Parts: sequence; C-alpha cells; structure tokens
Amino acid sequence: MRKVAVIGVGMTKFGELWNSSLRSLTIEAGIKALNDAGIGGEEVDAIYTGCMSGDMFVKQGHIASLIADYGGMLPVPSTRVEAACASGGLALRQGFMAIASGMADIVVVGGVEKMTDSLGSQTTGYLALAADQEWEAFNGATFPSLYALMARRHMHEYGTTEEQLGLVAVKNHHNGSLNPNAHFQFDVSLEKVMNSSLVADPLRLFHCSPVSDGAACVILASEEKAKELSEDPVWIIGSGQASAAIGLYDREDICTIDSTVNAARAAYKMAGVTPKDIDFAEVHDCFTINEIISSEDLGFFKKGEGGKAVEEGLTSLDGEIPINPSGGLKAKGHPVGATGVAQAVEAVIQLRGKAGKRQVKDAEIGLTHNIGGSGGTAVIHIFSR
Repeated sequence: MRKVAVIGVGMTKFGELWNSSLRSLTIEAGIKALNDAGIGGEEVDAIYTGCMSGDMFVKQGHIASLIADYGGMLPVPSTRVEAACASGGLALRQGFMAIASGMADIVVVGGVEKMTDSLGSQTTGYLALAADQEWEAFNGATFPSLYALMARRHMHEYGTTEEQLGLVAVKNHHNGSLNPNAHFQFDVSLEKVMNSSLVADPLRLFHCSPVSDGAACVILASEEKAKELSEDPVWIIGSGQASAAIGLYDREDICTIDSTVNAARAAYKMAGVTPKDIDFAEVHDCFTINEIISSEDLGFFKKGEGGKAVEEGLTSLDGEIPINPSGGLKAKGHPVGATGVAQAVEAVIQLRGKAGKRQVKDAEIGLTHNIGGSGGTAVIHIFSR
C-alpha cells in the first residue's frame, strides 16, 4: 500500500450563506485547495465529493457530474459519496484508498452542503433520513430526541451532568471565536448555555450544532507526487471505517457508539499508534453529548469519564488532549456533507503550525472522527507531519 499525503487544503466560511449556491461553494473551496497545492485541474486523476442530501436541500442530483463540469476538470472521473453526516469523511477515505491502491496519483476530495435555503421543518425532516425511517423517524424521533436519549442514559449510568454538557459548548465556542471560517465566532458563558431554550430534554439550544452552508476540499497525492509538489505535506497514516445498527433500539448500549470503537481500532492499528499518541482531535460533536461519548469511545478517557474530563479542562486548547480546536460542529458549523473534509482541513492546518491563536502546541499527530446519523457509520483518519 502506497503512502498518501495531503498537499493542499481549502474551505469556505461556514454559516448562513444566502448569496452562495452549492456549486459556487464547492468551486470556491476547490480553487483554494488547488492553489494551496500549487497544481491545476489537469493534473487531477479523480474527484470524490461528500454530499448528504443535495437532492433534498437544493433539488440537485447528479452532483458528481456537476462538480467536474463547473470545476473545469472534465473528463476526470467524479464520484459523489453519501453516508449521512459522515459523507465527507467517507469521501476522504475513498480518495485515500484510490491513491494507496495505485489507481490514482492526485485526487481532489471535497465536501459540500447547502442547507439554509430550506425551511427549518423541512431541514429536520431531511436530516431524519439518516435515521431508521420505519422505526424512528416515522414515529417522530428526530436527531435531537435520539441524542437526548443517549445523553439521558449517559447521565443515569455515569453521573454526567447538564453543566458538563454545557461546558463542551463553552469550550467549542471559545475555539470557534478564534476561527475566521467558523459559523459562530463568539464566546458563550455556561449560564447562557444553561438558560437557552430546551430542544429535547436534557439538550438545550446551545447543546446542538447549527444548520450551516459551506464546503471544504483537500488535495491528496502519492508519496512520489507529494515530494515533487509540496514542501510541507501532511501524511494520512491511518484510516478506519465501521458500521453499526442504524437505530438506537437495536444497540446493546446507547452510551457507546460501536462504529466509532471499531473504526478507531482499525485506524490506530494502521497508523501504529495508540490514543495516548494523539496530540489533538476533531470529534463529531453534532450534539455536545456526542463529544463526551466519542472521547471515551476513541480511547482518550475511560467510559463514563468524558464529562469529567471536559470539566477539568483536559480537552481545552492547552489541555491534555485538545478536542475540536476548530470549534467543532458546534461552533465551526455543520454543513453535513462538508464536515468530514473540514475536519481534515483543520488537522492539516494544525500540523503545519498555521492555526494562529487556536494552534495546538507541538502538534505532531492529529485525528479526525466523522459519524453518520446517530452512529450507523463512523470514519476516522489519523494525520502526521
């Protein structure tokens, strides 16, 4: 298997981008990444784009062709990848495998979603497509309610508190305030989080990630091409993917996301590292309880101790294992198809030492964790300088 490097990154600002379309966002991120890599579209062998639900949000299907066409890269083979909110992470894995296998030398991996053109009620319904339609969504279970069940059970089993859920939001908003591309670039107090409106008990508004527009892109290259084209490549040294039951009702323990556990095991094994070797992580905090659960499933903390770790500052920028230096989905934003690729962009920026005020000190190895739905799919990548 060949080594794979990231040689270019680019992303748009995340937020309510009323004057941008799905295609314009994708092209903006792609041009930034190509320029960062110092290459042109004619050098690209393949394109993979994560997009969860462009068919629903903007009524645009056949996104693979659209991106190749408007990206000026015809006739390069282009593939759309869908795995709910893990679409971007899975697109990255497909690009990684294309180069590692020898099928391609340079690959563009993008992720995009244009969500805010839909009504809030429509968006909730579109996102619910990532749950079990027959046994969850049809009976009124939306993702806030599903994650609320997970939160309530975690609180019951391990004593996790609403304040600890809130402190995840406080931390990630602070990190987002330092990220010029973040949807929310402001700090929040614990009091403000705790007094925000109840969405699905015990989850409040500030425990939930926003509905966002945005796109992100990375350029992958083989070892030979990376050494030829880049002075500071970042290497993908581990990749893991796993599946779990799509519905909470079919899981043995809703305080553990089995797909995360298994994808992490595969990624750590490929990279030859352990959780203690990770210097920072971008974790899928669609709801603050998910950062707590995932920090345990990734092996950073023992089961039940994720909330306490946040309270003790272990996951802050200057903590033992900084989690979501970008602001995470909670503050950076969550345009679902773009999220996994945006996590990779942050990992590369951190490992280049160019993250500015949110720079993690002495960052050598980073991890990204992207899940679909309530954990039916998980994709994990490990990056190294």
